[in-house]
Amino acid sequence: MSEGLYIALFSVHGLIRPEQPELGRDPDTGGQIIYVLDLARNLAKHPRVAQVDLFTRQIFDDEVGPDYAIPEEPLGKDGARIVRIPCGPRKYIRKEALWPHLDEFVDRTVSYLRRQKHSMPHLFHSHYADAGYVGHELSRFLGVPLFHTGHSLGRTKRSRLLASGAQAKNIEEQYHFKQRIAAEERVFQHAACVICSTRQEADTQWGEYQNAYNTELRVFPPGTDTTRFSPPTRGWTPSPIQREVDQFLRNPRLPIILALARADPRKNMRRLIQAYAQSKRLREMANLVIIAGNRDDVRDLKGSTRDELTHLLLDVDKFELYGHIAMPKHHAPDDVPDLYRMAVRRRGVFVNPALTEPFGLTLIEAAATGLPIVATNDGGPRDIVGNCNNGLLVDPLNPADISDALCSILSDKARWRRFSDSGRSGVRRHYTWTAHVNRYVREIETTIQRLRPRGVAKRKIEAARKRMLTFDRLLVCDIDNTLVGDRKALERLLAVIRREHQRLGFVVATGRSLELTLEILEEQSIPRPDMLITSVGTEIHEGPFLDPADGWSQHIDHRWNRDGVIAALATVPGLKLQGKEGQRPYKVSYFVDGVTASRPDDADPVQNGGWRIEKEVEKRLRAAKVRFTTVFSHGQFLDVLPLRASKGKAVRYLADKWDIPYNRVLVAGDSGNDEEMLRGSTLGVVVGNYSPELEAMRGFPRVYFARSGYAAGILEGISHYGFLDPPGKSTEKDIDRESAADRTSK
Repeated sequence: MSEGLYIALFSVHGLIRPEQPELGRDPDTGGQIIYVLDLARNLAKHPRVAQVDLFTRQIFDDEVGPDYAIPEEPLGKDGARIVRIPCGPRKYIRKEALWPHLDEFVDRTVSYLRRQKHSMPHLFHSHYADAGYVGHELSRFLGVPLFHTGHSLGRTKRSRLLASGAQAKNIEEQYHFKQRIAAEERVFQHAACVICSTRQEADTQWGEYQNAYNTELRVFPPGTDTTRFSPPTRGWTPSPIQREVDQFLRNPRLPIILALARADPRKNMRRLIQAYAQSKRLREMANLVIIAGNRDDVRDLKGSTRDELTHLLLDVDKFELYGHIAMPKHHAPDDVPDLYRMAVRRRGVFVNPALTEPFGLTLIEAAATGLPIVATNDGGPRDIVGNCNNGLLVDPLNPADISDALCSILSDKARWRRFSDSGRSGVRRHYTWTAHVNRYVREIETTIQRLRPRGVAKRKIEAARKRMLTFDRLLVCDIDNTLVGDRKALERLLAVIRREHQRLGFVVATGRSLELTLEILEEQSIPRPDMLITSVGTEIHEGPFLDPADGWSQHIDHRWNRDGVIAALATVPGLKLQGKEGQRPYKVSYFVDGVTASRPDDADPVQNGGWRIEKEVEKRLRAAKVRFTTVFSHGQFLDVLPLRASKGKAVRYLADKWDIPYNRVLVAGDSGNDEEMLRGSTLGVVVGNYSPELEAMRGFPRVYFARSGYAAGILEGISHYGFLDPPGKSTEKDIDRESAADRTSK
């Protein structure tokens, strides 16, 4: 990549494609999609910007088409592109259903960034709350500044829905406001800058959050493409969309009241229909045209989109508006400018009666075309009408207020002309992409300079973060009786780790808790690893600050029932729960009274008390329908974990996340709780002082039994595999060369 800023935008939930973006398909395909596409394209044109990547979710779903499965595709010719990251189910799902899968999006984005040849982004910019969660996690871990744009805010939206009569329980089940608002609070606490579209959003809406004053707020109203949205010229010819509209209307020559919004209760279209139906004067004066997405058969739509369109159509029937109202079934994005122009030609009005409107891109599109507006007295419309003086504001909950404002503009030709002219000139002054991007780039450069690491400690942290994106192999070691036990050998191993630190990631995997792990590392003067796997693989911590890997916790939480484990094993003879210090959220730990907790193949089931305990444990957990993994170690300990958890699975999770081929992961251990970690396609080293339960692994491919014990055994394994040899010099002949990227694609 050439010199210049590299900006990563995140809009996780939408159906985003370069051409003909779908608007109004459902509540998640609205103006935000147009905004982020236009922002990406216009940023890429700036002379100080080298690359803009717009990250979204990759979707494999025949119902929405193949466009959204393409991994990468350009956005024009100026260095902008869409990058699609797989996460969660392959099919398209609404944004409220994405929350459990966002940690996977974070992890796969880290893997993607590691594979790129250009440098780390200079900025992450998240759009909406779900992308805010992703941006927060990436920024916190990688040390890249975060900008955030809310587009709509959970607290405001919840208040408006409650005010409109919705039930608190119902809207929580549908929109997950508690989770969303918590994510917005975290973003506000961490972001370097929150970009607001309006002054009201900055002062009032964000002001409802307890972390509202922890970050910089900047009001950058978005721009509009005035080459696309412009008044009808003298020779303008209507597109086929005019015929689509006119076929519904008894008198097509009347002025048009145009509404353009997805079918969503929050857009308040039912009150607009009510306002039109209850004003005889308005019905005589104008036709109502509602563009509410695309449909073939309403019954084939899903969820709230189907419900809302059904209500709208029933309201048309209820108020007998046939011949007065048009709701065409289909329109393309290229039809939208012509819809505005058609309304201008017929001296109509654009109306946006949404319950809450953070900005309202359609309002400045209409203004740029010369169409006066009537809009909700909330958020963006206040600023737009204040700047452009091109319309009237109304109470969206009052149908009479809406109809009176529409009549006022439609009945006064001089006022209509004044609003039309003022709107066009106001957009040129206040709402161009050139002005928006210039301010945006200045803010980025100021933020980067302000947050530039100063001091030796901060520069070391920054270097550590950058190194984690470039190392190409992992050394994973247990602590007790593996790393520690031979001080001189440990010193030699640590010297190797320091020497190879630019390409070697150092990982400690242990049954200890995080606190006890950090304690012994400090006691033994072992530098903090790049990553920690603790509590028998149930917890992962990464980076200079050992931040918890929330994606791993989310992954292993699947069908975990800690209380069920304790209840099922409460009366097993020979088992005793360990103390509080041995318990973790995803680990139930016991002392075992048997001779040994794991048996060789020829063990006598009658004489071996430990074996009887193992079988009894598994029997009771299965009877309780608990999904579990058991780990017996050192003949005296039992850990019960979630089915998806173990040190071995954690190692593979990290290898996949960081895009490290398994043949470049060397794992060293000494006991039964290392067994699963030593299996598979990674390179295993059993140190010479191993516990008897590992003897059964002798002869396994890619498991080397060292003659030396402790850290000396690790060094022996490194030499055996040629693990740190230059490329092409490895002495291990039959290592699987399959890359992590290849595994993922399969």
